[in-house]
Amino acid sequence: MATGIKDKVAIVGMGCSKFGERWDSGPEELMVEAYLEAMQDAGIEPTQIDAAWFSTHIDDIGTGKGGTPLSLALRLPNIAVTRVENFCASGSEALRGAVYAVASGACDIALAVGVEKLKDTGYGGLPVGNMGTLNPQWSPSGSAPGNFAQLASAYRAKHGVAKEDLKRAIAHVSVKSHANGAKNPKAHLRNEVSEEQVMNAPMIAEPLGLFDCCGVSDGAAAAIVTTPEIAKAMGKKDVVTVKAMQLSVSNGLESQHNSWDGSYFHTARIAAKKAYKEGGIDNPREQVSMMEVHDCFSITELVTMEDLFISPEGGAVKDVMDGFYDSDGKVPCQIDGGLKCFGHPIGASGLRMAYEMYLQLQGRAGERQLPNPKIGLTHNLGGAPSQNVCSVTIIGAEGA
Repeated sequence: MATGIKDKVAIVGMGCSKFGERWDSGPEELMVEAYLEAMQDAGIEPTQIDAAWFSTHIDDIGTGKGGTPLSLALRLPNIAVTRVENFCASGSEALRGAVYAVASGACDIALAVGVEKLKDTGYGGLPVGNMGTLNPQWSPSGSAPGNFAQLASAYRAKHGVAKEDLKRAIAHVSVKSHANGAKNPKAHLRNEVSEEQVMNAPMIAEPLGLFDCCGVSDGAAAAIVTTPEIAKAMGKKDVVTVKAMQLSVSNGLESQHNSWDGSYFHTARIAAKKAYKEGGIDNPREQVSMMEVHDCFSITELVTMEDLFISPEGGAVKDVMDGFYDSDGKVPCQIDGGLKCFGHPIGASGLRMAYEMYLQLQGRAGERQLPNPKIGLTHNLGGAPSQNVCSVTIIGAEGA
């Protein structure tokens, strides 16, 4: 019977490029930047890496197809490189591939790298991708802000939240993330904003204003994983292990059946339940120390708090306004600034989330450091509320 991966895999090195408008760098330079930091952190040589997983979403823009872009950029020693893509959860998918390879015994040491170079496309938002032959039938005129604005409307209607209260709560989400991102030298946007600035910003798709939407950026992140036994033999202290990795993908229920009311993410709740079971977490509100979630829009973060069973059903607005998810709250969220301040280079985002949790668990987050965290959770979402893929990853101190 399947026993899960809890504490079977250790993260021994991670790296993250500076995110932003990296006009001076191509995807190759961004990958090298993240990789070299991860290799120095791990203290290994390239010849020790058995296999690699490489994530990039919009390959045709310039990064390229297949595994060769990674192998060429990093001069890997002719090892297996698998390119993975799963919408905005691609970075988490690369990490999952590397983690599963080690957990299965197929590899001693595996590498995961994610990258996306979006600022050179000449397109203001995410370029439009081919979603499949039936997408024109499902969403002929959909847009990302419009889709997530509908999430806000559905949530407000279901829980009887006043329009002004919801708007102020999602404004607080953005204010909190910007305050955190201002302390992070690798973030794209490092400016603090006030609640009134967010409330009065230009409207993009009601109720989502300018500061409720994450931006587009360039960036890369990397992870090196092995077994806890090898990690200790390498002299690693305070070993960080993977507790759970779960992925849930829409099957048509949300878009084709009226049992879904549009106010939550069906896949997130499934992935969260499975991850908690795999990771041995019975009470996430008490046991999870910190989170990085997929805040493509501020409403997404607020709804996700309930989908992850941290806030009770309909209770996220109160928790957000009470500061429960602030940097000094009970469960800090987006302590590095999140997508809101990093932007969203698609193939890198999931690994960037894990990078912050890893630094925090090792006490290496500098000005952002939280007091004694034990369990970190990342939530990486791709697609729209009605059709998506959701990854939930839990990492923590060994034995926690």
